[in-house]
Order: sequence, then C-alpha cells, then structure tokens
Amino acid sequence: MTRRVLGLDLGTKRIGVALGTGAVATPYEVVVRGAHVRRIRELVEETGATTVVVGLPFSLDGTKGPAAVKIEKEVEHLRTVLDVPVELWDERFTTVTAHQSLMDQKMKADARRRVVDKVAAAVMLQSWLDAQPSAD
Repeated sequence: MTRRVLGLDLGTKRIGVALGTGAVATPYEVVVRGAHVRRIRELVEETGATTVVVGLPFSLDGTKGPAAVKIEKEVEHLRTVLDVPVELWDERFTTVTAHQSLMDQKMKADARRRVVDKVAAAVMLQSWLDAQPSAD
C-alpha cells in the first residue's frame, strides 16, 4: 500500500496543504484559518494520511526565530488532536520557490495568490519525501 502524507504550510491567514502519495507531493488545498484544526483532522481522514509534515520556518541562518517558535507551539497542539504522527521539516525558501515556479508558468498575480500556499506546501513535502529512506 502506498504511503499517504499530508504536508502543511502554516501561514498566518492561510494554510497550504499538499498530499504526498508514494514519492510525489501534489498541491491539494488551501485552508483559511479559523476552523482549520477541524479541517486538518478531516483531511487526514479523507486522504488516509498516516503522517502529517509541517513546515518549520527557520531563519536564513538556520536558527529558530519567533515564527518557528509559534509553529512549534501549534504543532504541539496538532499532536494532541490528530491520530497520526506530526513531524516538522525545514521550509526555508519554499514560498519563494513556489512563487518562482508559478511565475515561470506565466500565472497572473491574483491567480498565484490563490494557489501559492498549497504549492509551497508541496515543495516542502517533496523535500521531506525525497529525504526519506527508500522503501525498496
């Protein structure tokens, strides 16, 4: 059976969600903050995810700034409400990479804003998937 993993890019207003199946991450959904914890629980169930990977926004020098500390606290809460493991993964440059990829596709700014969060989540999750030991 193929492993299914949810990737989350926890922004201040929106949460980008990606789904990893096997070795490939795909943008999945953008969740607006509010009832997001309930929606994340629903997503874990409806996708059959066995792990949730949350992007940790390290500073450029690799240290944990205020944003990373805030995410760690949020992950602590998610670990109490989700029935699957929740892991943290370095998300430096994922949003920049996502924006660049969308601009390379000649996507207009308003369209980019609607999808960049889930694309950034997919970039982060793909990095995590690539770092996992091969199941061979």
